[in-house]
Amino acid sequence: MLQGIASVFEDDSDDRDFVPLTREQAARLREAHPALSPWWVVAGQLVVGLLVALLAWGWTGRQNAGLSAAYGALAVVIPAALFARGLTSRFSSANAAAAVVGLFVWETVKVAVTIGMLIAAPRLVRGLSWPALLLGLAAGLSVYWVALVVRPKRKTG
Repeated sequence: MLQGIASVFEDDSDDRDFVPLTREQAARLREAHPALSPWWVVAGQLVVGLLVALLAWGWTGRQNAGLSAAYGALAVVIPAALFARGLTSRFSSANAAAAVVGLFVWETVKVAVTIGMLIAAPRLVRGLSWPALLLGLAAGLSVYWVALVVRPKRKTG
């Protein structure tokens, strides 16, 4: 029985065919597929949140709808900025283990701050409109998906 279990964990792949990239090949690969800075995502969330807030205010004619939508967007932007700051810190880039721990810690901080901001919303936004707040929140969250599709263009020259 133990032999059957052990065979499940055996690696049948042929590592002899694996050829690591050279320094030049790795550089070309990074150039062809540049990484997206988390700060661009945060900036995109801020712009989308501002647009949604202005649309909510203009469409309803009520300032509190615009402020509610803006607060909903900020409930995404502020935690995302904390997350980006944490991930780009020197500690998080020290080694692979620190990067993984940093990812989990800062994701937890991001979720906790978002929940805290949503709980505090009725006390902080006078005349809170929950539909407008949720619209701003959803618009800010949708930027993550757009960022996966819209990648930075490759530099030529």
